[in-house]
Amino acid sequence: MQQPEVRTMGQKTMGIKSVKTKGIRSWSSYLFVLPGLGFLVFFMFFPIAYNFWLSVKDVKVTNLNGEQHFVGFANYATIFKDELFTISLTNSIIFTGLSILFQFVIGFALALFFNKRFPGRDIMRSLMLLAWLMPIVITATLFKWMLAGDYGVFNYLLQTLGVIQQPVSWLTEADTSLYGTILANIWIGIPFNMIILLSGLQSLPDHLYEAAKLDGASRFQQFVHITLPLMRPTILVLLMLGVIYTFKVFDLIFIMTGGGPVNASFVLPLYAYQLSFITFDFSLGATVASIMFLILIALSAVYLWMLRKEEQTL
Repeated sequence: MQQPEVRTMGQKTMGIKSVKTKGIRSWSSYLFVLPGLGFLVFFMFFPIAYNFWLSVKDVKVTNLNGEQHFVGFANYATIFKDELFTISLTNSIIFTGLSILFQFVIGFALALFFNKRFPGRDIMRSLMLLAWLMPIVITATLFKWMLAGDYGVFNYLLQTLGVIQQPVSWLTEADTSLYGTILANIWIGIPFNMIILLSGLQSLPDHLYEAAKLDGASRFQQFVHITLPLMRPTILVLLMLGVIYTFKVFDLIFIMTGGGPVNASFVLPLYAYQLSFITFDFSLGATVASIMFLILIALSAVYLWMLRKEEQTL
C-alpha cells in the first residue's frame, strides 16, 4: 500500500519562500521595462496626445497664457477649406510617390548589381552609402547649387549633351521646383533602398536558383518567379518605411526652395511649420500635424493588412 506523502514544516516554509521569490522576480522584471516605457510615454505618446488636444482648441500667440476655448473639429473644417492645404497635400503625394518609385527601382537595380561578386565590390558599395550618410543640410545646399539657373552643373551637362538649349531655373520656376527637390531626395534615398534590398537578396537560398537553371529558366523568369515572391516581405517593409520618412520631409525642401515659388513646392510639413511658427496659430499647425499622423496611421494599417495577408499565403 502506497504511503501518503508527509511534508515537514521546513519543507512547507521553503515552498512558501520559493513562491514569494518567484513573485519578487516577476515584479522585478517589470522594473527593467519601466525606463523604456517611461521614455515612450514622455517623448512619444504624450506629445501625440497633446498635439491632438491642441488641435481641438483655439490656441494662438495672443491667448497663449490666457483663456483657451474648446472648438472641437472647427480647426479641421478650417484646414480642409483652405486652398493651401489642397496644394500641400497634392505636392506631398507627388513628392512621396515619385521619390519612392525611383528610389526603389534604382536601389533594386543596384542591389542586383552588387549581389554579384566582382573586384572592388565592397569599396564601391561603401562609397554608395555616402549619399545617405551625408547631412541633409549639406545635400540640400549642394543640389541647390547644382540646380542653379546661372551657374548650375546640371544645366551645363544638359546643354553639353544638347538636351536643352538655354539654362533652366529649376528651383525658381513653378513648373520645375518640386521636381528639383524630388531629384535631391531620390539621390538621398537610393543607398538605403540598395542596402535593405541587398541584405534581402543575400538571404535567399541558392538551391532554388540552381534548380531553376537545371529546368532551363532564364534570368528574367528567375527574377519574376523566385526573387520577387521571396523578396515581397522585405519590399513591403522598405516601401512602408520609405513612405513614412518621405511624407514628413521638411528640411530638404525648406533649404532648397522654402516651398516656393508661389507654393509650387509647398508640402504638408512646411504648411504645419508656417501655421505654427510664422503665423503663430498653434492649433491650426497642430491640426495639420494630426492630419499627417492620421494619414500615416492609415497607410500603416494597410501595410499590416498586406503583411498579414502575405503570412496567410505562406
